[in-house]
Amino acid sequence: MEPRITIVTLGVDDLARAIAFYRDGLGLPLEGEPEGIAFFALQGTRLALYPREALADDAGISADGSGFSGVTLAHNVRSKAEVDALLERAFGAGGRLIQPAEDKFWGGYSGYFADPDGHLWEVAWNPHMPLE
Repeated sequence: MEPRITIVTLGVDDLARAIAFYRDGLGLPLEGEPEGIAFFALQGTRLALYPREALADDAGISADGSGFSGVTLAHNVRSKAEVDALLERAFGAGGRLIQPAEDKFWGGYSGYFADPDGHLWEVAWNPHMPLE
């Protein structure tokens, strides 16, 4: 197996609202005209948005879930100031601030927000993992 993740798909309750959050709020580049699913081109992968019920049905599981799913997505940036700016941008676009950014025990700086569907994102500056 070649180690790679090509697409991360988020199950969403309202596709139009989710598209607006990621495209208009966070500025992610939407690919094409979404028809039931939306794809955003990221560096080295894609983020997909798909209706929660349909995603659960596709996987053959119940869509009835609540609480922490055990998964967070991370977006690393080049500075502490960029962490603060992205958390503010997410909040301004309708996201929910979960944890304000702070210095972390591992030497970095990060905080968390949730998108309108509750998916958790960590925004981090990690001096031990410089971005290319």
